[in-house]
Amino acid sequence: MVMDILGFSNLSPFVLVLFAVMFTWFLNNLGSFLVFIFPTYEKKVFDFLLGFSSGVMISASFWSLLLPAFEVSDTLGLPSWIVVLISFLLGGFLIKLLDALLPHLHMNAKEPEGIPSMLKRVTLIYLAMTLHHIPEGFAVGVAVGASFLVPEFSGWGVALAIGIQNIPEGLAVSSMLVSMGVSKFRSFLLGVLSGFSEVIGGILGMVIVVSIPPILPIMLALTAGAMLFVVIEEVIPESQQSGNTDISTIGVMIGFAVMMVLDNLNLG
Repeated sequence: MVMDILGFSNLSPFVLVLFAVMFTWFLNNLGSFLVFIFPTYEKKVFDFLLGFSSGVMISASFWSLLLPAFEVSDTLGLPSWIVVLISFLLGGFLIKLLDALLPHLHMNAKEPEGIPSMLKRVTLIYLAMTLHHIPEGFAVGVAVGASFLVPEFSGWGVALAIGIQNIPEGLAVSSMLVSMGVSKFRSFLLGVLSGFSEVIGGILGMVIVVSIPPILPIMLALTAGAMLFVVIEEVIPESQQSGNTDISTIGVMIGFAVMMVLDNLNLG
């Protein structure tokens, strides 16, 4: 297996998850850095990249999170469908709760959401980006941490796929900020800082599943619900606001296919 060949299999869960989330953060930063090379963006390309990110997250929710949740849910002594259903819906509810409390502004939206505040538009968009990254990092931490509890389960496909989609996502977000009049350097820095929430989310997810192994199926399904809520409520609508529905849909299909293949490769 790839991890055995690289000598990673003997490392502690904390070290492995830290490596995984730092990897995804690095690729996010790489994407944000590309704003110095491509400071402007074509809206069709931007919508395709958003669609691609959506496809990756949707695919990861099923192949890497929900399906394994059904497979290991018997550890709780309850019907698998009850465990997965309740946990899945809870994940969406938690993101909705954060959505209602945290002041933020989605890209291309006119009115901010969350508790009313006097924060500037750029700061509100930064908070929305951060909210977007948290469930991605949490998914990496839960998936990679789960590989220590279930030997046949590999969470590295999640880390690799989310890392890959972080490149175009980082560029898209930074380019959007530049188009709003933000300097290239500040746009890059905001992209880097928002991506760091993936590191925090990843470590938190790993600590929970490794410390309390029986709740692994709950955490897998809960993370899937959180990711799908973000995709459906935020990313897909943004990718189709300009009328490029076919282009963004093609991006979703390609992103889904990439994640599907990566997750079914033997990366553990």
